[in-house]
Amino acid sequence: MNPVILTETHDRVGLIRFNRPEVFNALNDDLMDALAAALDAFEADESVRCVVLTGNDKAFAAGADIVSIRQMDYMDAYKGNFITRNWERLKTFRKPVIAAVSGMALGGGCEVAMMCDIVFAADSARFALPEIKVGILPGAGGTQRMPRAVGKAKAMDLCLSGRSMDALEAERCGLVSRIFPAEELLAEALEAARGIAGYSLPVLMMMKEAVNRAFESPLNEGLLFERRTLHAAFALADQKEGMAAFTEKRKARFQDR
Repeated sequence: MNPVILTETHDRVGLIRFNRPEVFNALNDDLMDALAAALDAFEADESVRCVVLTGNDKAFAAGADIVSIRQMDYMDAYKGNFITRNWERLKTFRKPVIAAVSGMALGGGCEVAMMCDIVFAADSARFALPEIKVGILPGAGGTQRMPRAVGKAKAMDLCLSGRSMDALEAERCGLVSRIFPAEELLAEALEAARGIAGYSLPVLMMMKEAVNRAFESPLNEGLLFERRTLHAAFALADQKEGMAAFTEKRKARFQDR
């Protein structure tokens, strides 16, 4: 049996690829368990500083595997802790993650992309939250992260109509950071990840935590968190090295401490 997740390491970048092409990378428990395990491994690997998450040309992920959940009832979902049990590992992953989205990112696939820190899209990408069409609502963050990404009006439009948007619309409304030709997407995502991986890992983790705090706190609380985190950065050897390298006009040699 082929693995549902494939992993590789490129320099200091971890690559995770969804691998259920026969069902357009539909997300089921096996795949989400494997994704969590891959993230655990890359988090423990001190040589990996950044991760790229991708699918294939036709689909990043076409949503939850309806075949596996169509007979689920309330007690199955509640007692089994559906979604919470194994879908949220990305939320707690401390290193930066770039989603490289080509083809379909529908329902849960769109929600997984939104759990990542940066979303790069191929010009072929399409994003949607079509759960309304099968009688449910988004449950892996779609009703919460989408308004934060694109605003209430656009999020309501997407959720209530179930329509899809292309990469250009997704970039215009702030869901996508950059768009590339499909054949260049993965190479561009890996190159961006290598650039990120060249910086101090503690500072990358601090930066990620501070930006995420902006979505979860009032402004003054977020500003206080940012300030205290900045103060803490002055305790790092990497801060001393970075500023010395700047003044000496050379490339910094960060040691992640």
